[in-house]
This record gives sequence, C-alpha cells and structure tokens, in this order.
Amino acid sequence: MTTNQDAAARARAVIPGGVNSPVRAFGSVGGTPLSIVSASGATVTDVTGREYVDLVASWGPALLGHAHPEVVATVQEAASRGLSFGASTPGETDLAELVIGRLDGGIEKLRLVSTGTEATMTAIRIARGATGRDVIIKFAGHYHGHSDGLLAESGSGVATLGLPGSAGVPADIAGLTLVLPYNDRDAVLAAFAAHPGRIAAIITEAAGANAGVLAPEPGFNAFLIDAAHANGALLILDEVLTGFRVGPAGWWGLERAAGERWTPDLVTFGKVIGGGMPLAGIGGRAELLDLLAPLGPVYQAGTLSGNPLAVAAGLATLRLADADVYARVDAAASTVSNALDEALTDAGVAHTISRAGSLFSVAFRDGVVRDYADAKDQDAWRYPPFFHAMLEAGVSLPPSVFEAWFLTAAHDDAALDRVLAALPGAARAAAEATAP
Repeated sequence: MTTNQDAAARARAVIPGGVNSPVRAFGSVGGTPLSIVSASGATVTDVTGREYVDLVASWGPALLGHAHPEVVATVQEAASRGLSFGASTPGETDLAELVIGRLDGGIEKLRLVSTGTEATMTAIRIARGATGRDVIIKFAGHYHGHSDGLLAESGSGVATLGLPGSAGVPADIAGLTLVLPYNDRDAVLAAFAAHPGRIAAIITEAAGANAGVLAPEPGFNAFLIDAAHANGALLILDEVLTGFRVGPAGWWGLERAAGERWTPDLVTFGKVIGGGMPLAGIGGRAELLDLLAPLGPVYQAGTLSGNPLAVAAGLATLRLADADVYARVDAAASTVSNALDEALTDAGVAHTISRAGSLFSVAFRDGVVRDYADAKDQDAWRYPPFFHAMLEAGVSLPPSVFEAWFLTAAHDDAALDRVLAALPGAARAAAEATAP
C-alpha cells in the first residue's frame, strides 16, 4: 500500500518541496502532508484510503461540499463539448451577468481570469492606469496573491514560513507598496499625508483571512474608500476568499445588509466563483473596467481566461448557493467554533476565536486579534500538537494557525459529530505542549 510518506518522497524528487503551493508542505505543523486522491461532501480521502472530515474545503471553493453531483455533472457535460477554445463563450457572459446581479449595484462589469493572483495584479494595474500614480497601500497580514508588489508582510504562507516577503522581488518594486497596520485609521491618513499625489489605491481583504481571521472594525472599509477618494485614489476590495463564501454578495453584501452604504471601485473574486476550478475575476465600475484592452490602454490577457469548464463549475455552484446553503454553512461554523472555544476553555488553554461571517480561526492568546501584530503575538507552538491530534482523530484542519477554517453545506450532523468528538483530545494536546 502506498503511504503518505511514500507519496511525499516521490513528489519531493520532482516537485520543489514536494508541493505546488507552500502551505501544503506542513511546514508549520510538521509531519507528513496528506496526499489526497478523492473527496466527497464533507470528507477527503488520502492515498492510504483513510477518510477525514475536511475543514479546509480547498481553501474555500467547496462551499457546497466536495464533488457536488450537480456541479460535477455540469462540468462533465461541458467537457464533452471541448476543454478550451481560445475564444469567447456564452457561459462567460452568463457568469458575468450572474455575478453582477448578485452584487446588485456593487459592480457594473467583470473580467474573468484564472487565479486570484491575476485578479489582484490586474486590479492594481487598472488603478495605476486610471490614476497615473504608482504607490499602493496594503495592510500587514493581508495576502493578495504572489505578484511582486504585494508580498510584503502578506500573512498566510509567508507568515507560516517566517518570511518578510520573497527573494526575487526587486527593491524598486517593493518600494512602491506601503504596508500599514490593519484597522488603523490614523496610519492610513498619515500615509496619504506623507505621499501626496502618489498613491493610486488602497487594496484590502474585505475581511482579513490570511493571518488568521481579522475582521474589519465597524465602518473601517467605508472609511477606507472615503480616505482614498478624498486623496484621488481608489479602493480595491479583495474578496477572493470572502466573495460568495460568507454570503450571496460576499463580505460587501454583509456590510450593506448591516446598513453600510458604500461601493468599492474595484473588487476581486476567486475560489467560490470557480466552484473549485481555476477561475477568478475583477469587477468594478464600467469606466474603470473599460480601461482594459481591447477598449483601453491597460493590457491584460490569458489563453485560459474564462475557461469553459471553470465557468460551468462556477455557474453551477453559484446557482445552487441559495439562502439555505448559506444558513447551513453559518450554522455549521457556529457549531464548530463554539465547540472549539468550549474545548480549549475546559483544557485551560488561553485562546481567542476570531470570526468573520462563516470564517473563523483560533489564536493561542487572550484578547482581541485586531491586526497582524496581534496575530503573531500568540503561542503558535500549541497549534502543531492540536492539529495532529485532530488529524489522528480523522479531522483535517488547515496546516497553519494563520489560516481560516472552512465549513461547507455538506457538513451534516454526522460530520460535525466527528469534529466535536475530536476537539477535547486536541485541546488537551495543546494544553500539554511545551514552548520550544
């Protein structure tokens, strides 16, 4: 029988680090990464045939659960007509209309690309083209893909690896990005005062989810767009993680429902928009999107942009993601996060559960986690034994304390019971851990 160790050794011989995305390597939790061969509903199965309740959900796209029968059938039917045409398809228009309709005034046009990195990179290019300026503001702990100018203090995998950014990024490019503490209004105003006429845009995760979950303080996103516009800049709202995951119109939709009345200039989407296949998008006002080629001077292109299989998966997923789906995901997230809180409390482990919609994470510290500095100021060494105790009990968690936990509409009572049964033992393992 092939083991996960066998699979990892074979992969390391031909793939850098044995993985095609760093966090999969289990670098911050240790041990051998799982090699997954199939997934269904709330579970994944590794090369040994062992099944785990999955709280990774492909880092968000599996909103409905893995391998939803209707999504799979839709993709199979699309594949039967051809895998890629290098030409426009009616499905691209269908998806753009659906997304624009879901945001109901939030965006006017949508350009499809293949990855979240492409989406944010293109949004930055549009902002610079629209304003004639070069400098970008981002927040420490926010991850917007691995393009050169956005890797500084990016949280997620970069935080897991303990890297401030990345080798290979020219200093001149990195110098065009101002990294500010999240939820700090004074820092934003000071940046505009220090760089008058130079800042093209603020880019922010709609709700932070790459240094653990970092929800914006009430009114912070509205403040950002007001500050940007007062200084001739734009606001890019990164909803690659939150878009269509925390609600039918993403985090912006939740704020709108709560009474916030503001509209982002540009929005980036990924994950759920492709239903588990490589697809992302940039939306915004028509005057900004029309700066893209072939209408305008801002160039962007991609052979696989709007790939018909990915579009089919995205359409099927979004059409199935009704109010009942979001209610089930929210309820499942509440069940697990409340049980996690109770288990760690009973074990005497200092902790904070941070939540934004259905996304949540745990930090091994007391007190509110407001920004990246808070997220890093924790007993992160308690997470590896917690993680491995859950894995041994048949529950697959994100392999980094800096990642969000994801529930799906397929997490039924049986799946949730398995998670809840595993939590007390994992909490005890965290309590018994010793600092390195």
